[in-house]
Amino acid sequence: MVAVEEITEEPVQVVARVCAIDIGKAGLVACVRVPHASRRDRRVQEVREYTTVMPALLELADWLRVERVELVAMESTSDYWKPVFYLLEAEGFDCWLLNARHVKNVPGRPKTDRLDAVWLAKVVERGMCQPSLVHPKPIRQLRDVTRYRRSLVREQTREKQRLEKTLEDAQIKLTSVISDLHGVSGRQMLQALIDGQRDAKVLAEMANGSMRRKIPQLREALTGHFGDHHAFICATMLRRIDAIAADIADLDARIEEMIAPFAQTVEKLDEITCVGVRSAQEIIAEIGVNMAVFPTAAHLVSWAKFCPIDAQSAGRKKG
Repeated sequence: MVAVEEITEEPVQVVARVCAIDIGKAGLVACVRVPHASRRDRRVQEVREYTTVMPALLELADWLRVERVELVAMESTSDYWKPVFYLLEAEGFDCWLLNARHVKNVPGRPKTDRLDAVWLAKVVERGMCQPSLVHPKPIRQLRDVTRYRRSLVREQTREKQRLEKTLEDAQIKLTSVISDLHGVSGRQMLQALIDGQRDAKVLAEMANGSMRRKIPQLREALTGHFGDHHAFICATMLRRIDAIAADIADLDARIEEMIAPFAQTVEKLDEITCVGVRSAQEIIAEIGVNMAVFPTAAHLVSWAKFCPIDAQSAGRKKG
């Protein structure tokens, strides 16, 4: 690539050696801007293109080291930025993630990946943007696990709801009598139904503890037309529910290991009313433990998108 010289009227550049990257799924465009070797009023700019595979990214890192780049900036394009950001971060570069809405080019101007990279480099070197929050690696990994656990819990809930609908289809009204269909008593009755027991009286007698007071209601609730078709579907759903429960248990164990360095923070959060250990773990995974990144409580609330924004024009509020 041929380096391009540019005359600049700014006497002082905020960042002397900067790289801006426009990232796509399969490739990226990197623009490096550095001071001219002999002319203080000039900047030297070079644009290169790379694929996003590991060897190409390592080649990019080598080029940035040769150019002694101080700051690498990139837009938060989908999830494509993550491999590039994490690799360059691991290679020792100071990386900034920027909100694409904050660094838009001037409307009506030509738009290409190369022009976007050049524009981003100019915006960054002049200090016209602020980086988004990217947590340290331990917090990012913890967040991956807690979010996946949360998605599995939602999936398990959906599977349980499907099971309840199947029972309703068979005129089995267990959920109108039992608060927890997947408790000891409910699970025994479900398994018996699946195994072929259809006698409501026999099924109702499987109730345990305080549930035995509801045997008359259970007999009525268990009287339906549950057949082999329903048994097959319910058996499949129960296996799925149990499999998800096992995965959630594995994730719980992993979270306990990963959260260990922040045990004191978990204890402090657990002291808050309505915040339990599980909620405390998820709070840490989402906002981290370094509160210095949030100057005030209001900043944290705004970052979490719980803060209303004023939008007023000509004496009228918008939104």
